[in-house]
Amino acid sequence: MNTTQETLEVYQGQFGQFTITPEDRRGVKIYRGGLLLAALSFAVGSGLILWQGATSLTLSLLTPLFGLFCLGLAISLITIHIYLIPLHRLLQFCWGIGVISAVIIAGNSQEPLAVTVYHQPLTLLGMGFMFVALTGIYFKEAFCFNRLETKLLTPLVPFLLLGHLSGVLPLLVEQILLGSWAGLFMIFALRKVPQEIPSDIGDKSVFTYLKQQRSVSVS
Repeated sequence: MNTTQETLEVYQGQFGQFTITPEDRRGVKIYRGGLLLAALSFAVGSGLILWQGATSLTLSLLTPLFGLFCLGLAISLITIHIYLIPLHRLLQFCWGIGVISAVIIAGNSQEPLAVTVYHQPLTLLGMGFMFVALTGIYFKEAFCFNRLETKLLTPLVPFLLLGHLSGVLPLLVEQILLGSWAGLFMIFALRKVPQEIPSDIGDKSVFTYLKQQRSVSVS
C-alpha cells in the first residue's frame, strides 16, 4: 500500500468512521521529534554532569541544553494527542509555569541555572512544574502503550525531584536515578520513532464526539 492510499484508509472508531490525513501524520512526526530533542538534550546534559562533573565547560553547556529540552518538550505538548482537552491544557500550563520560573531564577542568580537549582532545592517548587508536564507524557504513554520504560519513568521523576527537594536522598542515589532517567528517556524517545503513526493519533472519532458535546453544552 502506498502512502497516499494509507492516508485515505478509513478506520472504524468508537463513535464512527474517520480517516488519517497527511496533516495528522505530520503532527505525530513533529511530536516524536520534540520528544527526541528533549530526550537527547537531557541525556547529554545529564551525561556531562555525571561523568565530567561541574566543570566550567559543563556548566556553560547545561543552560543551552536545558533550553533545547524545554523547546522539545513544548513541541511535544503542542502536538500530543490527548482526548481530555482540560488535561492537555493543564500539562501545557505546567510547562509554562516551569519555563517562567526557570527564566526568573536564571535572571536573579549569579550562578549557572543548574548550580542554583542544585544548591537551592526550593527552586523546584516553580521549575518542577515543567517536569510535572513531562511526567504527564510518560503516564499517557504508559497507559496507552504499556511501555516498560514509561512505567518506570512515571514514578521515578517525582521520586527524584521530591527526594532532592526534601534533602533525603544521598548524592549517589540521586546520580543513579538521574542516569536512569536519562537512559530510560532516550529508550522511550527512540522506540517511538519506528512506532506505527496511527497508534499515536488514536481514535479521532472520540475527539469529534467530545467536540460535539462541548458545542452542545455551550449552546
